[in-house]
Amino acid sequence: MARLADIPVAPSGGFTLPGTLGQNPGAGSVYKLSDVISTALGVITIIAFIWFVIQFFLAAIQIISSGGDKNALAAAKGKLTTSLIGVVVVISAIFLIDIVGDILGIPFLNIPLLIFSLT
Repeated sequence: MARLADIPVAPSGGFTLPGTLGQNPGAGSVYKLSDVISTALGVITIIAFIWFVIQFFLAAIQIISSGGDKNALAAAKGKLTTSLIGVVVVISAIFLIDIVGDILGIPFLNIPLLIFSLT
């Protein structure tokens, strides 16, 4: 594992990220829109996963503390199932959009290419 001192620092003072993550492909408004949408999708996915983990632990604690009460156990299992379905829906939605875009030939997840192909 790299130490904090071993992480390369960009000339602007920020950290350099692996690959093209964090690099601005251009200064045009299309690329800025693409960055905003890409960042929003990433943040929503991360928030959904964090929410799933929190709900998973709360449901596990609720199962443990149910004390043999069948109604409390059923409620905890329902919470666990609902949270699992929610995270699967969020993650599969991105893949579904990509697959539908590939089938139709429309690059939904590549915003600059989508906008340029529409004009």
